Amino acid sequence: MGRVALVTGGSRGIGAAISSALKEAGYAVAATYAGNDEAAAKFTKETGIRTYKFDVGDYEACGAGIARIAADLGPVDVLVNNAGITRDAMFHKMTPQMWKEVIDTNLTGLFNMTHQVWGGMRDRKFGRVINISSINGQKGQAGQANYSAAKAGDLGFTKALAQEGARAGITVNAICPGYIATEMVKAIDEKVLTERIIPQIPVGRLGEPEEIARIVVFLASDEAGFITGSTVSANGGQFFV
Repeated sequence: MGRVALVTGGSRGIGAAISSALKEAGYAVAATYAGNDEAAAKFTKETGIRTYKFDVGDYEACGAGIARIAADLGPVDVLVNNAGITRDAMFHKMTPQMWKEVIDTNLTGLFNMTHQVWGGMRDRKFGRVINISSINGQKGQAGQANYSAAKAGDLGFTKALAQEGARAGITVNAICPGYIATEMVKAIDEKVLTERIIPQIPVGRLGEPEEIARIVVFLASDEAGFITGSTVSANGGQFFV
């Protein structure tokens, strides 16, 4: 049996590209989603990849969801923590609920998912945890104090956990995409995209979801076993660390 990969938020956008690329690379793939049943059903029909509905911000729901995945496909070898939401507002207008929702999904969700599979990875002496952070977790962004804080927290989580997993054969890495041509980004007003966003990107274009997916496939592979605790910036040269 081949290795099993689980991609949170794996039926749309960057997550869908990651799920498809991992399947093409030979993994048995499970994709989670939070609420869009229609999109998930369409994704499964088009790709044959199973989808599972649960909230990564809910620890018990994650445990139950991962148990279903393990029963269907086997224990999880590769976890891609991709699920994320935005609740943007300038800080003086940001509500406690907007803060909590983003932290629960984008940061606590990493704990909830990874904690459920970590023991099994340790027992099997192999695991890959790949966290999808963001350029805005590296540089910050006005109107996204909640999102930037969560995505920066993802990087600290990655570095700490990498040190714990190394001797057990588990690598933990992060990817920080810049502006990627997903439905969400392409829905931005065209004038804003062409006059304000793309001019900030030295390569002169948006990234493609498949470009992020190819990084994931590499980091998930045996060939990437010496890479852990790293952050891969994929932003077209917009921001250097």
